[in-house]
Amino acid sequence: MNIIDLFNDYNIPYSTQGKNNTPGWVNVTCPYCGDHSTHLGYNIGENYFHCWRCGGHPIVETISKLTHLSEKEAKQLIKQYNLASTPVITKEPIVRIHQKHLKLPSNATPLTYQHKEYLAGRGFDPDYLEQTWNLLGTGPISTLCGTDYKHRILIPFIWEDRFVSFTTRDITGKARQRYKSCPREMEVVHHKDIVYGLQSKWKDVGICVEGPADAWRFGRYGFATAGIEFTHKQVRVIAKHFKRVAVCFDNEPQAIAQANKLVAELRFRGVDAFRVNVENDPGSMPQDEANAFVKEIKRKVL
Repeated sequence: MNIIDLFNDYNIPYSTQGKNNTPGWVNVTCPYCGDHSTHLGYNIGENYFHCWRCGGHPIVETISKLTHLSEKEAKQLIKQYNLASTPVITKEPIVRIHQKHLKLPSNATPLTYQHKEYLAGRGFDPDYLEQTWNLLGTGPISTLCGTDYKHRILIPFIWEDRFVSFTTRDITGKARQRYKSCPREMEVVHHKDIVYGLQSKWKDVGICVEGPADAWRFGRYGFATAGIEFTHKQVRVIAKHFKRVAVCFDNEPQAIAQANKLVAELRFRGVDAFRVNVENDPGSMPQDEANAFVKEIKRKVL
């Protein structure tokens, strides 16, 4: 039995071909976003839902909405129709590392006084960040693939001991884009296929945040999805590496909604996940407050 059997048994209209379909997907009308077509797809090979209009959705909640049954009953259907018979987190390799060398923006150097002043102004220890998180900086002239990267902190993404991608943060407060990431064609691994953090120091417990500065606050416990929009590959990576995860996105309605989605996806994959509220964004926390936060999270989950 499979998802098509479930849709047939519960009289849920679906399509496997047409303008909104791609091979390996079964599409239905999305119950979340007022969809008037079939934008919600179910990936047959990897057992997850994704709407091409409003993003990914937890499988239990989605089955519940489509069948008009409770979530408890939906969990039984998932077992009955073998929708999670092969856990996707066991598939290898999860992350494809391309055999190429990452190129950096021109004139990338160790942090200068201006970069360190910016970080210190945000309550960070610049020397510690430079050494621990391998930060670099750019000056008044810096480009890559025709993109201007001047006056920025360069933040490497290290995966399996390789420098695979980067993002950058403006330090002037004048740039139209605060963050600029590595051009997709230059990445060894796409930064949304992994999460940002100190991978070599991870243990069972992690704190999931939005951006690099948030992760810095929590040290080896912090890791970032690079925005509140997370990908299915990131969910798989998190579920593979952590047993317990506190999701700590910003305290805004959209961020809270995404955090709840991520918690649901991780719980479905057997992770002890929960959302934690913060007054502002984690990156703005005083360091002593962040340290106390980490201790509290460890007490809750250990």
